[in-house]
Amino acid sequence: MKILFFVSSMHAGGAERVAATLSSAWARRGDSVTLVPTYTKKGTCFYHLNPAVRLVWLADRMGWLGRKLLPSLSKWFTIRRLIREVQPDVIVSFLTNVNVVVLSATRAMKVPVIVCERTNPAFSNSAGDALKRLRRALYPRATTVVLQSRDSVDVFRGMVPGLKDVAVVPNPLPPNIDEVRQPEMVAWPRRYRLLGMGRLVPSKRFGDLIQAFAALAEAYPEWDLVIWGEGPERTALEQLVQATGLASRISLPGRTEQPWEEVIKADAFAMTSEVEGFPNVLLEAMALGRACVSVDCPSGPREISEDGKYALLTPLGDQAALCKALEQLMSDPTLRDVMGRRAAASVRERYGLPGILDQWDAVFARALPQTALEQSA
Repeated sequence: MKILFFVSSMHAGGAERVAATLSSAWARRGDSVTLVPTYTKKGTCFYHLNPAVRLVWLADRMGWLGRKLLPSLSKWFTIRRLIREVQPDVIVSFLTNVNVVVLSATRAMKVPVIVCERTNPAFSNSAGDALKRLRRALYPRATTVVLQSRDSVDVFRGMVPGLKDVAVVPNPLPPNIDEVRQPEMVAWPRRYRLLGMGRLVPSKRFGDLIQAFAALAEAYPEWDLVIWGEGPERTALEQLVQATGLASRISLPGRTEQPWEEVIKADAFAMTSEVEGFPNVLLEAMALGRACVSVDCPSGPREISEDGKYALLTPLGDQAALCKALEQLMSDPTLRDVMGRRAAASVRERYGLPGILDQWDAVFARALPQTALEQSA
């Protein structure tokens, strides 16, 4: 099967990581995969790709003149030329801004187009009014719209009437997550680490996590809080840390190139976001056997934790409940161990790459004419 895969960029991001994982897996099993980052300033590929994946930078095809003078129009024509060149059996597109361009550019071209939302569109503010209008107008042309969580389907159908087909396919765990090694045991006495991770932006609500930890810090002097990430809220969060008087125990070391290695060093993980599309960091922390606390935000945590069976869920905005859940984990090493092991077994079974590829194959089967499937078999 020939798959033409459009994504905004291949920088370090969740959608880009999933694009790299899927395209590499499809190429590894013998599909012909062309991966096309559409970002006109190009950039670099942060993630490893299987050598069989053909990486085509749309910016190179547009040329300097096209990027500078009429980038939108040049991108539209370049995408159409690339589709005629590749002659794919199916097109997969990630992210709303890319999806609307691809759907516009494929008008009257008889190739199935599968567009994928990478946030919860009912709550995300990443799409402005103009982009929302374009999505509403163009998404009904898509053969299939893929969402990441079940609880976003009905809301999205209401936002974008006339969709032909909607499927739910969650993010897969990266196949190389099994290569992460557990840290060596540290001699007693040791310090314990509560971990947060993500962009330092208001929607992550790391201030709530800092305040909850501060409320527990005196009772649990052997614990520290580490929040990995970078972003515009750094100054405000640093000021909050100083105000708690816990600067020696709360650190914001910045962005890490080795997130799994930092997660595996933690004794517990906490996510306090007010909204998520599908939180990879929570999924991966659970897969690595960390006991987790998560705010029950839309969307993903309830689904990933199976209604709180494999992670502690707290209501959004309930600071007392967040403190109570954190204290449960900080006070009970047996609970942390049991919850972490059960969480790892559960999410590795449900979100392992082979199972997610099967779900994508079911989407392809619905989207492609039977003749195309038979030829690609």
